[in-house]
Amino acid sequence: MVLMDANGKFVRDRIPEINESTGGQPTTRVLESAERLPALLLKLQEESDELRAAASRAQQGEELADVLEVLTAIASELDQPWDEIESAAAEKRAERGGFGDGIWLASIRHAETVKN
Repeated sequence: MVLMDANGKFVRDRIPEINESTGGQPTTRVLESAERLPALLLKLQEESDELRAAASRAQQGEELADVLEVLTAIASELDQPWDEIESAAAEKRAERGGFGDGIWLASIRHAETVKN
């Protein structure tokens, strides 16, 4: 397994072309198959951090779009059809609810059972 370069980052497919059009000279390589999922998971964390830091509604929309793009790529990498993911999410939502009510679970105390 080839390891990803420590000083690089996973970017959208057209970023090198865009850099070249503005006079840049990017150095790139195509990730090995075994490197793609770990790189995508790191990218998801990066985009999630950027969403968390977004200061405006417009920035939030841009970062949500980036998160969705990365999730779509992860699903593809894992050979998980998007419609099946949406169905599984709908099933979980029906069984367990969504996150719309804003419930924070602070703790759970279970009743102690008495042993004879």
